[in-house]
Amino acid sequence: MVGHFQEFEDEYLETMYEFYEHDPLQRVRTGVLASRLGVAPASATEMIQRLAARGYLEYVPYKGASLTESGLVHGQKMKRRHRLAEVLLELLPYEGNAHETACRLEHAIDDDLEVALSRLMGGVMVDPSGRPIPVPTKDIEERLALHSTSLSLDLLRSNQTGLVLAFLLPKNIITGFESNGLTVGSTVVRNGEGQLIVDGKQLMLSEEWSKAIFVQLSIESV
Repeated sequence: MVGHFQEFEDEYLETMYEFYEHDPLQRVRTGVLASRLGVAPASATEMIQRLAARGYLEYVPYKGASLTESGLVHGQKMKRRHRLAEVLLELLPYEGNAHETACRLEHAIDDDLEVALSRLMGGVMVDPSGRPIPVPTKDIEERLALHSTSLSLDLLRSNQTGLVLAFLLPKNIITGFESNGLTVGSTVVRNGEGQLIVDGKQLMLSEEWSKAIFVQLSIESV
């Protein structure tokens, strides 16, 4: 029960963050928040008061609520995890309802997994719907600064070199790449003409596959 209640709190703060994205100065009325979450206004009022007592919201009766600094950090963290989860599901690829599944996955992503996903998909700035992925909160940013991040192959710019770290592709496709010399550890160069070169040979990839292959930039390319 404690876990479920924590998820309810997360959902409220994440939804408040969505309002913040639209207008950072907006004070959200209880009825509007209740409608967005699909709950009764009385339930929303009770949760808002609880979150205000814990320092996550600033609540003014009859005027609405806004995020405090700690509430903003929490809401930003949850929204980032949700959108990272949607990117991951698209890359798998996942054939179910990605949004609903991401809503469940975000609660299972802890700091360690967020760091791992951030390192893997460091160059991805938007989710599959085109919405911006919030920047890491300060605690995650500090951890990421200790490690190099990666980016998908489609984001490799001209005259950059990357070391292949991971494939998020079906096994049969990965096997096909490996038979042609593209494996984890391979060095890929995008030349001045925008072509991808592996071991002196041009690599022809679809946009879908390029987004699912992740590389770490060489020191010279950073």
